[in-house]
Amino acid sequence: MLDTPELDTPQSEPAPPPSEPRGCLFALSQPPLMIFLAVIGSLLLMAALHDLLLL
Repeated sequence: MLDTPELDTPQSEPAPPPSEPRGCLFALSQPPLMIFLAVIGSLLLMAALHDLLLL
């Protein structure tokens, strides 16, 4: 058989946890998401006003 040396794999230390976990409020602070939610909200508002006032 072939005589192969054993591979030494260094043990990597786990990354330290972030000082402040990112949650839902971090996601809501992103501009693309806020623009998307504003567009959807305005469409829903226009549909509701159309149903209430014009129909």
